[in-house]
Amino acid sequence: MDRIEAMRAFVAVAAEGSFTRAAERLEMSPQLVSKYVSQLEAHLGVRLCNRTTRKVNLTEAGSRYSQRAQQVLYDIDDMENQLGDLHKGAQGVLRISAPVSFGMRHLPSLISDFQKTHPAVGVDLQLNDRKVDIVEEGFDIALRIGNLKSSSLIARPIVPIRLVMCASPAYLADHGTPVTPEDLKLHRYLRYSYMENDTSLPMHEWLKGTGHAHGVDLVCNNGDVLVKAAIDGLGIAFQPTFICGEAIADGRLQVILAEYAPAPLGLYAVYAHRTLLASKVRCFVDFVAGYYGDPPYWDGFAASGRQMPV
Repeated sequence: MDRIEAMRAFVAVAAEGSFTRAAERLEMSPQLVSKYVSQLEAHLGVRLCNRTTRKVNLTEAGSRYSQRAQQVLYDIDDMENQLGDLHKGAQGVLRISAPVSFGMRHLPSLISDFQKTHPAVGVDLQLNDRKVDIVEEGFDIALRIGNLKSSSLIARPIVPIRLVMCASPAYLADHGTPVTPEDLKLHRYLRYSYMENDTSLPMHEWLKGTGHAHGVDLVCNNGDVLVKAAIDGLGIAFQPTFICGEAIADGRLQVILAEYAPAPLGLYAVYAHRTLLASKVRCFVDFVAGYYGDPPYWDGFAASGRQMPV
């Protein structure tokens, strides 16, 4: 008996609920499928399913065995897939979704270096701050920033994302430097619209009353615009250091209330399945995991006062 083929036959029967449909799926005769299942039952010494003229019903033993057998078959296929990758390398088109500001600032060099390492992989990069549905919209990977909720998706952490409050030295000279969160009510806040309803951040409560002491709010759904407004002296921004780190490093912006900064968020590579992972996806996830450094270079350069690489 070929145990692997017998397992495949039984798993197909369990999934389809029919020997005929299982045979069609496996492209073999119903008689051969039935033979494989019978041989497997004889080998295990238990009945795996009850056969009727209309339907196949799994026994308790069959239900348990089908789940474990399915995972074993996944592992075997995944192992063979990985060995094949060593021979032929990653290839195909990799569809990636990423946030706009992060993508524009920090993905061009990564994509370029990745394709130099894996020249047979094409990249279709879509920048959007909207949370895409990876499966429905056909993406292989989404890069996401935040505190991710549990889901059926796999999320691999890449780097921590620090959030800081900052303003230009000229703005602080004119309006004073906040010493406590309560002081923010006396200042103009440059609001990032996607963060307005994120109650997981402690800044959310502190910033509710800000924005009216020195004019009407500026609200925008793009962090780069808000950081530029902060550099121009229009108010206080609360943004990730991957956007404002360069301006902090060269003195155009000054960090305030550093001791009240929230715990870092995370940048994650999110993808749909761990089993039978395509080589292009596996290679990209492994590549991006160590690319930005620890701490990421935008934090390291901001702390040292040196310029970030272009």
